[in-house]
Amino acid sequence: MKKNVLQRLLIYTRPYRGYLVGALVSAVLSIAFTLWGPVLVGDAIDLILGPGNVQYAGILRILLVLCATILAGAVFQWLLSLCTNVVSYRTVRDIRRDAFDKLNEVPLKYIDGTPHGDLMNRVINDIDFIADGLLQGITQLFTGVVTILGTLLFMLSVNPLITLVVVLVTPLSLFVASFIARHSHEMFRSQSKTQGELGGYIEEMLGNQKVVKTFSHEEENQEEFAAINDRLYVCGQKAQFYSSLSNPSTRFVNGIVYAAVGVIGAISAIYGRISVGQLSCFLTYANQYTKPFNEVTGVITQLQTAFASAQRVFAVLDAQSEQPDAPDALELHDCEGAVDLEDVHFSYTPDRKLIQGFNLHAKPGQRIAIVGPTGCGKTTMINLLMRFYDTDSGVIRVDGNPVSAITRDSLRRLYGMVLQDTWLYSATVKENIAYGKPDAAMEEIVAAAKAAHAHSFIKRLPQGYDTVISENGGNISQGQKQLLCIARVMLVDPPMLILDEATSNIDTRTEIRIQKAFQKMMKGRTSFIVAHRLSTIREADTILVMKDGNIIEQGSHEELLQRGGFYSELYNSQFASSEG
Repeated sequence: MKKNVLQRLLIYTRPYRGYLVGALVSAVLSIAFTLWGPVLVGDAIDLILGPGNVQYAGILRILLVLCATILAGAVFQWLLSLCTNVVSYRTVRDIRRDAFDKLNEVPLKYIDGTPHGDLMNRVINDIDFIADGLLQGITQLFTGVVTILGTLLFMLSVNPLITLVVVLVTPLSLFVASFIARHSHEMFRSQSKTQGELGGYIEEMLGNQKVVKTFSHEEENQEEFAAINDRLYVCGQKAQFYSSLSNPSTRFVNGIVYAAVGVIGAISAIYGRISVGQLSCFLTYANQYTKPFNEVTGVITQLQTAFASAQRVFAVLDAQSEQPDAPDALELHDCEGAVDLEDVHFSYTPDRKLIQGFNLHAKPGQRIAIVGPTGCGKTTMINLLMRFYDTDSGVIRVDGNPVSAITRDSLRRLYGMVLQDTWLYSATVKENIAYGKPDAAMEEIVAAAKAAHAHSFIKRLPQGYDTVISENGGNISQGQKQLLCIARVMLVDPPMLILDEATSNIDTRTEIRIQKAFQKMMKGRTSFIVAHRLSTIREADTILVMKDGNIIEQGSHEELLQRGGFYSELYNSQFASSEG
């Protein structure tokens, strides 16, 4: 699994191969100059022959060369950091862009079925963890490999026997590092998953604080948060414990290497096989050689977190995209408004049937009202008409064309939709109204706002149409948000309308005005009206009464009341108390 993740990360670094080569060259030169230093120091030590017998001229020359090598090593170390930074941050920029693009490509079912906070955590925090891991990993990989190989070459040139001792102890350090890495990976993966769960819960609670406080649910929420937070603490504690073992363990092994080199080198110096300067050089190399193992294991936390986070991000990238439009799909720019549903079956989950054998014929310009108890399938019908979800079987047609043969974009442009749940984004009032028609003239925007009875309250805002709406309209009332959403649809002026409880948050006086505006807007347009308040649909040409995913009654308001069926019961249940 980690191998596959690493391969995919490397694929993302391909466009920056030049910087990778630059990093490798810089690493080689930086380490070469760094490793040359101990040789120069050893040579300088050997020029100190005894009291009163020091070759100062030779030592001075060596010191000048040593200063030059230190300076050159620092320059190439800076270039190494520059190249690895470019590779890391541009790579994660590309990953984040692809992840966001993927969220726009997946079916709505995927978005609805995944906690939004978890998705946000993957696109933001998990990719940041990848950046940290890549930055550490690339740097340590280049410098580590070059340091190990370079140190071995330098040591072999000084004394092959002592070099052999160092090499023989190396597998022990590798074994310790790999053992700890293998056992800590699962812990970091669990930690990353729990972080996503916690992010999803926080996002859900923050977005619904009014409901939480209304039902005095703070204590229960705190307990549930504490439970998830405690699980995250346990996962994080175990992950950190395992990773914290790596550095002291490898340092212990490195201490053994240093001691072995010191003892064997001292014995060799006594017997005249190496000089004191060479012994000093070898001891320095022993530290240089083992340093990469310490560095790699020292960043094991970032690396493990990066791999765990990369798996979560790639899970999003691997999600199945929405079925693409057929190559010969129609691009409809206008329509008469005839909508037919023929034997439509649909359910969100296979084990729970919802809509079965649904049939409907809406003539151009008709106003179709859909009513029924909660959960009967009213909003689901809207999802199918807009092709947010595809039918399990059956056909939906617009002007005789199956919707599967029409591009999704052009199909959705045929509808203007106002939902009960309003949505505004952080921008000016003008930009929010023009969301579906960005090139609209100011006169058109004002006309749409007047038609939606939003102009008067907009003019009272601090900057009028240039007032910036905070995130999701937090600085205006719920009713005002809905008026802006209605104005947005009126500006687009689509051939068909979908109104899903479009006036639910508007006061009665304004609702009467909006209903008149809707009546004018719906004239000549096929309209689908989902309503819980039956008083808003009396003027509909046809009322569909749904129950358990089926149409059980169909007709005008007066016809359905005369039948005395389910619709009549619904209507009387809403108005019996007021009439009495």
